[in-house]
Amino acid sequence: MTIAFTTELPREGFQRLVERGLGDWSLVKPHPTSAYRGGEEMEEWQEAEILVSTFDYRVPREMMETMPNLRLIANFGAGYNNIDLSACRERGIIVTNTPQPVVEPTAELAFALMIDVARRVSEFDREIRKGLSNPPRNGDELCYPIPFGVMRHLSHSLYGKTLGIIGMGRIGQSLARRAIASGMRVIYHNRKPVEVPRDKVPSTKDWRAEVIEVPRDKVPSTKDWLAEVIRQAEYVDFQTILQDSDYLSLNLPYTPEVHHIIGKPELGMMKRSAYLINTARGAHVDEKALVEALQNGIIAGAALDVYENEPAIHPELLRLPNVVLSPHTGTGTWEGRIAMCENVCDNIIAYLDGRTEEMDIVM
Repeated sequence: MTIAFTTELPREGFQRLVERGLGDWSLVKPHPTSAYRGGEEMEEWQEAEILVSTFDYRVPREMMETMPNLRLIANFGAGYNNIDLSACRERGIIVTNTPQPVVEPTAELAFALMIDVARRVSEFDREIRKGLSNPPRNGDELCYPIPFGVMRHLSHSLYGKTLGIIGMGRIGQSLARRAIASGMRVIYHNRKPVEVPRDKVPSTKDWRAEVIEVPRDKVPSTKDWLAEVIRQAEYVDFQTILQDSDYLSLNLPYTPEVHHIIGKPELGMMKRSAYLINTARGAHVDEKALVEALQNGIIAGAALDVYENEPAIHPELLRLPNVVLSPHTGTGTWEGRIAMCENVCDNIIAYLDGRTEEMDIVM
């Protein structure tokens, strides 16, 4: 069996496929834009029954039409809007994703971006490095790039502030866990509140046993501390989350219904001291409206890992000092990438063994 890969991925993450004798892989030569172009596919790839695609590689109907034997698309990533699902539905092609390995790395980056933009870490770093062009004073070998001072270079704290999370799924809950541990109030907005059975909610003492030395059998499970996060977080309506958040994080999946969920009207409802964090999908935000809001002081700043017309970025975002930018690296850790490969393996092996109930099927 031939398994086609759209993108080169860490081979160590696919060791179990090799052990199963599935080492005959072919690789679609990726176009620089990571978008399919007819005629670039390899002959072996056309015979593939399984396609391993990545979240940044478009898999349209035209591409699938060149693969008559295709039965499974094992997407590398939690999102799958890169795949033409209508074409898959018509052909009965199974589509899977890798939802669990992306959770902690993405929540980690969202929290890092929030700290960065609030404490102006990247902004100060740029300022200091720019100041290195100044020659040392009075022949001193040391450099004094910018003036220091008690009331210079002030920033904002996270402690005691309100984090609003739009999309309280697994990533949102993991971000909330970090925020609560940092002394933040957490509010969230979903289609409906996240329900946790009362008997599953541990006491705060039990929850914090994870971070102090306690007997192993007394440490609460992941389900327990997530239940505590939900207990402490407050569900609010959409208008309230816009008006009350000091930091607003987008952590919801993309669908046409939430295209530009944050636009000019929504930005106008936010605090002038608020920061927007987006590690979900670029199309959630009207970038033109965001630039205008940042330029006119409608909100205080933004930290973005995703962009509306990715990989293109609005040029004004590159010029604004109150913006932190990251090149879509939410899941981009070595540990995360290998774990995602292993999750792809899980889906492929379960498919081959006929254990579809164990697959992460999205369609």
